[in-house]
Amino acid sequence: MAYGEVNVGANPKAMEIDSGEKRLNELGYKQELRREMSLFQTFAITFSTMAIFIGTPLYGPTLLYAGPASMIWGYVGVTFFTWFVGFAMAEICSSFPTTGSLYFWAAHLAGPRWGPFASWCCAWLEIIGLIAGIGAQAYSGAQTLQIIILLATGTNKGGGYFAPRSVFLSMYISLTIVWALLNSFALRVIAFLNIISVWWQVLGGFVVVIGLPLIASTTQSASYVFTHFETSPESTGIDSKPYAVIMSVLLSQYCLYGYDTAAHLTEETKGADRTGPMAILCSIGIISTFGWGYFLALTFSIQVYALSRDGGIPFSRFWRKIHPKHKVPINAVWLCAAISIIIGLPILKLNVVFTAIISIGTIGWVGSYAVPIFARLVMDEKNFKPGPFYLGKARRPVCLIAFSYICYTCSIFLLPTLYPLQWDTFNYAPIAMAVSLAMIMLWWALDARKWFKGPVREVVVQNGDF
Repeated sequence: MAYGEVNVGANPKAMEIDSGEKRLNELGYKQELRREMSLFQTFAITFSTMAIFIGTPLYGPTLLYAGPASMIWGYVGVTFFTWFVGFAMAEICSSFPTTGSLYFWAAHLAGPRWGPFASWCCAWLEIIGLIAGIGAQAYSGAQTLQIIILLATGTNKGGGYFAPRSVFLSMYISLTIVWALLNSFALRVIAFLNIISVWWQVLGGFVVVIGLPLIASTTQSASYVFTHFETSPESTGIDSKPYAVIMSVLLSQYCLYGYDTAAHLTEETKGADRTGPMAILCSIGIISTFGWGYFLALTFSIQVYALSRDGGIPFSRFWRKIHPKHKVPINAVWLCAAISIIIGLPILKLNVVFTAIISIGTIGWVGSYAVPIFARLVMDEKNFKPGPFYLGKARRPVCLIAFSYICYTCSIFLLPTLYPLQWDTFNYAPIAMAVSLAMIMLWWALDARKWFKGPVREVVVQNGDF
């Protein structure tokens, strides 16, 4: 077409490139996934990923530490600081709307010198968190099945069947295998289950929040829920009130993360440089409100208080191999399933497995948030290209508070949760994390730093054209 000519038949809207896709190409990645998801769809999947219901098995033990008031108001405090993390991540997501999200963010924000090391640390932390997360969900699911079987066979007072450790472990392994099979051969089924999951959690959650206090035979008073403080050293072994208060917010800190899911979906979302940050912030806002209502309903109703694409994983070519028919990395899926099963084997002997798994998951997943946020905190502002959501001068205080809070969260998940310290009460998360991180850092120092360069560019941008 000659200069000055107009193509009358062309649809201007059809010729416009999506703002998220344009930014993706500028960052060196080509558009490979279909950009069809709306803000609501992105939020819905993010909502179903966050751990409000998965964390329910922690509710009883958490209540024992310092009573209802500490847990309920602790949730409010956790929500307050979670907003700082959310704002920091939303700004970065707006500038870097890529599926690689945290790993990619860390590489670019840390700059050419430290980028490979930052992305290495971030990616492995997130891998640890995600694999432990599979175990946490399998454990929670097995516990739910155990309760259903017990209630269906007569309850604990009526001679019902309470699954022994070996049967519980079998349910845990079975759920993990089902997850692996679905992710290997039935992605359409997973997509359908995601839709069911979203509405099940939303509608089911509202039924619990509204209906449970109405049908409970007795309910607690508002003063009990909001002001009652009581430690249980005979059950927890913790005499220190400050320590008990710190432990009483573990449930809140575990439940209020996972909003980075919105960032992982950006390459499938329309206008991701805008909708990605909005999905992150909407998820935090709605989940924090909904979660508080959920825990209030439970408390009022108490009857008895007592990296493979960039070569960062060993044998990457094997793990990243895509099945020609099902178009998924089946080898990687089964590797994650195998590791999740291995970390669940101590169920046969120990009572603190669930606590250890969620501690590892939280430290890994939330710890991976800290890497790009710290890089954003210390980087030279002239090297940052802001997206539509930009914090401006508020960047440093927001990122500083977010980073400090993440460090605090990770540190308390390393603390013992029960005393006296014995084999069946010890928190094994510090040992597991120390061994894992030592191996990862040793691998980096001895070998990976020589060849691992972080995210691989797929598109070269010159003079604004690609």
